Amino acid sequence: MIWDWNFAGKILPDLLKGLRVTVEATLLAYVLALVLGLVWAMLRRSGGPVVGQIVRWIVEFVRSTPLLVQLFFLFYVLPGAGVKFSAFVTGVIGLGLHYSTYTSEVYRAGIDDVPKGQWEAATALNLPRHRVWFGVVLPQAIRKVIPTLGNYVIAMFKDSPLLLAITVPEMLGAAYSVGTHYFRYLEPITIAGLLFVVVSVLASILTRRLERRYGNN
Repeated sequence: MIWDWNFAGKILPDLLKGLRVTVEATLLAYVLALVLGLVWAMLRRSGGPVVGQIVRWIVEFVRSTPLLVQLFFLFYVLPGAGVKFSAFVTGVIGLGLHYSTYTSEVYRAGIDDVPKGQWEAATALNLPRHRVWFGVVLPQAIRKVIPTLGNYVIAMFKDSPLLLAITVPEMLGAAYSVGTHYFRYLEPITIAGLLFVVVSVLASILTRRLERRYGNN
């Protein structure tokens, strides 16, 4: 099979549309993972023994089941119970929920690394609990784990092709559709792979810069 540059140029706009969907889904899911992961971590740390144990079970359950199974459950099973979202929204929720269990462990490590004296000083000053968390603990904890959190956006981006299974028109899905339409897969699949590499490398460079900036602080 010979590479056809004219065909590659013709199909590139369709693949870039798929890339846009992939990036949008990844970034939205990443924001959800960061926010929900922080909620999990805070509940485990200060939600009491019962709440903490329940959250721990939820986190372990989600981490122990494949992302694809979770996507299928959200997209094909929940509608039977009257809970239905579009394929794109389901993909964002599925990716975000799955990776929130990983970011929660990162947050928890950062929180546990905050010196005990900081907690004691905040208590001695009789600060409200929300001030202790958002004014003292979290600014220190999050700063320490920013590089690690950055790595997860790359992992989520590389897992995004799984959204094809629930009909999200992401980049790999666009490549497959083009290949099926023209009965030619070399160019679309190769270009999709190269675009994944380019975006992942750019994200890795940004992550390394974050590591150099925050890693020693």
